Amino acid sequence: MLTALEKLLKRYTFEFYRGDSFQFYLKPKDVTKSLQVALLCRTTALRIPATSPANKADLRISIGIGRIEGAVKKLATAKGEAFVLSGRGLDNLSKTPSRLLISVEKENIVRYSFDLIAAYTDSIFNNMTAKQAEVISLLLQGKTQADTVKTLKKSKSTISQRANSAKWSEIEWILKMFNNLINELP
Repeated sequence: MLTALEKLLKRYTFEFYRGDSFQFYLKPKDVTKSLQVALLCRTTALRIPATSPANKADLRISIGIGRIEGAVKKLATAKGEAFVLSGRGLDNLSKTPSRLLISVEKENIVRYSFDLIAAYTDSIFNNMTAKQAEVISLLLQGKTQADTVKTLKKSKSTISQRANSAKWSEIEWILKMFNNLINELP
């Protein structure tokens, strides 16, 4: 999984630490992609076939949206609201069954909208199988279902069935709403 995550995150600033933790940073111009990249990370874990439901690979992800202080050279020492929110969120996630949290500074309708997006996305991904995650991963990377058919060497109906049962149309809608909310932030 670590090798697959490194390959996925190579175009961003990222660091692994403590063996089982990592963080990545997207520049302000790319913040609308943060949920998409987070979901790609999550499908990377979910693609690993589980030997039992209790043995299912998954990730806890905390997205912090806010200001940063200075240039980000090393994530372990980066400062700013986005890093504080993400760190606190990850601490809070460890105390709940949730696996996704999106944090913004202000208590307002935007924050509650992010909470709703995180909860709905989490409910979709909690029920995703390894085969569904394989298809969703490719779709999140911008591949079409026709491309996915060729890549996975599966029938068109198999890919369509996996995308539909994994709620691809809902995931697309979630990403659109996330982008709209990001663009509403001051």
